[in-house]
Amino acid sequence: MVVFPLGVVGPWQIIIIALVILLLFGGKKIPELMKGLGKGVKSFKEGINEVEEQLEAPSKTKEEPGKRETD
Repeated sequence: MVVFPLGVVGPWQIIIIALVILLLFGGKKIPELMKGLGKGVKSFKEGINEVEEQLEAPSKTKEEPGKRETD
């Protein structure tokens, strides 16, 4: 008897999952779903890059010591 650890997905499981998705959504809806998923991933990556740039760039809003703005 072969025992697989939890979380291991073999080729047959992938085929079964793909068939179930195809039956649930149909062939015409899948490209639309993948396009939406791709846009979401792209947006997420852009957001991560913006945050990284903000953390790496020195803060330009800091005031220099001794200088004060007057109203």
